[in-house]
Amino acid sequence: MSKVILITGGSRGIGAATVRLAVQQAYAVCFSYHSQQHTAEALVQELRKQGGELLAIQADLSQEDDILKLFAACDQTFGRLDALVNNAGILEQQMPVQAMEAARLQRILSTNVIGSFLCAREAIKRMSTELGGRGGAIVNLSSVAARLGAPFEYVDYAASKGAIDSFTVGLAKEVAQVGIRVNAVRPGIIHTEIHASGGEPNRVERVKASIPMQRGGYPEEVARAILWLVSEQASYTSGAILEVAGGR
Repeated sequence: MSKVILITGGSRGIGAATVRLAVQQAYAVCFSYHSQQHTAEALVQELRKQGGELLAIQADLSQEDDILKLFAACDQTFGRLDALVNNAGILEQQMPVQAMEAARLQRILSTNVIGSFLCAREAIKRMSTELGGRGGAIVNLSSVAARLGAPFEYVDYAASKGAIDSFTVGLAKEVAQVGIRVNAVRPGIIHTEIHASGGEPNRVERVKASIPMQRGGYPEEVARAILWLVSEQASYTSGAILEVAGGR
């Protein structure tokens, strides 16, 4: 039977690129989407025509009940879990910290940090050799913002990704002896729709001169790093944070 990978936030951007590459590599794929139902359904139809096994589930990853439903649906359809990609994440309009309200911070941290923790918890329950699983791999999506801080723009987002870095290192040590590897990918400036969410759709063009490679990255370049970390080619890699940032 195909190995099963669960990818959160899989309807667009890095998530969709990871879904596509996982199907190419013969994984059965369960992915979540927040509100882009049409986009998610189109991706499923496209990849099923290529012989892919896919399941798309609507889920708000700031809500524990939705996370439980997501994993239950994956169980019911595929009956196993071999890998989790904690890709779903949000940011909000660019602003300095002095203008941020508590509700904004709660939204960012609930999805980006707490959601990733809870998804990892559910994956561990299914993959741990101590609990009858076969082992597996978890890849968390960090960001170069965790290193740079994103001043005057997204310090809250950067802080949430700093939490993901610490989470990755600690969890990797916690579950290594039960057959689970945990790593992170830290993308830099990537051509995705997330910049529009922050109010600057052309952000890649504005900042590309500050990137040593003088360009933004593409979702497929990040997806290849994610799928490598999930694969047996990375069998002795755990607790790593892999930069995919053009040297930034």
